[in-house]
Amino acid sequence: MTKPVEKVVILVDVQNVYYTTRQAYQANFDYNEFWACVTFDRTVVKAIAYAVDKGDEKQCQFQNILRAIGFEVRLKPYIQRADGSAKGDWDVGITLDAMEHAPHADTLVLVTGDGDFDLLADKVRTVLRKRVEIFGVPQFTAASLINAATSFTPIKDHLLLGK
Repeated sequence: MTKPVEKVVILVDVQNVYYTTRQAYQANFDYNEFWACVTFDRTVVKAIAYAVDKGDEKQCQFQNILRAIGFEVRLKPYIQRADGSAKGDWDVGITLDAMEHAPHADTLVLVTGDGDFDLLADKVRTVLRKRVEIFGVPQFTAASLINAATSFTPIKDHLLLGK
């Protein structure tokens, strides 16, 4: 008898992974390699990449690459405040989607280092009884998030373009 195929939900905080990989390695995250790793022997229930839309051509090309890989791309407008700060936070959207889609999967994969997701990871793991895999840049991933997850995979080496 064959074992059932594991079902996975993949949610990517694009801004977080972009800035942390640039800061730590001066490199970009390899979405193709990541996809190959997390989908091997698994069925994708839902895969969403959350990004901020500044409307430039390079960003549009990147979003099309994400779609071609298999991600649904959710965009929020980039908001520049009068004080110079910017807003483009997807935390609530990611949390709502995780709670909607995780019940239909065996594993939730979150790509972020943001400690705000520790409560979400803990809830999905303990209440929904699902595996929670975190992918993040080690030095920029909150310890509370790592501790709340089932497993942590550091973003380095083979998950970086050109490394």
